[in-house]
Amino acid sequence: ACATTPAPLTAPLLTAAACALLAAASGVPRPELAVWLLVAPFGTLLALVDVRVHRLPDRLTLPLAVALPLLLAGAALSPYAAGSWPTALLGALVLGGGYLVLFLLHPDGMGFGDVKLAVPLGAALGWYGWGVLFVGAFAGFLLGALYGLGLVLAGRAGRGAAIPFGPFMIVGALLGLLLGAFTALS
Repeated sequence: ACATTPAPLTAPLLTAAACALLAAASGVPRPELAVWLLVAPFGTLLALVDVRVHRLPDRLTLPLAVALPLLLAGAALSPYAAGSWPTALLGALVLGGGYLVLFLLHPDGMGFGDVKLAVPLGAALGWYGWGVLFVGAFAGFLLGALYGLGLVLAGRAGRGAAIPFGPFMIVGALLGLLLGAFTALS
């Protein structure tokens, strides 16, 4: 398989790994874990699509931006929920708004799909609080910067080269969610 065409088992294996990590970090069944397990396949699919075609399609980002906060609203009704639905909504607005500002300041540096993806990721990260939101968002930027720097140092890209940022956003959010789920145990 060529570098831009993932092996047929890539998506299921990545999704299974993300789900296993989230379940292990939660330690106990919590209602938000069901939400993370439902949306993990969408994150994997979005990351793989972005790697392949440098796009985050509206068909996936927009339903996710609506569904994730609604699913978290249902999770918040459980007495065993370890997060905050109001903070999740604010997190969606803050991260989505932050990405919108970055897009408006430098439209060639960030795609609008990244802005739309930031909304559900902000909701997920915000569920566990502002610290987790910051860690998850920062991790995405850090991973993307390290990847870009690696490409430049290896001579495979110039400083202005476009890289798909969605996968880094998603992995950063996964790291934030793992931190949030793990710390919710204590």
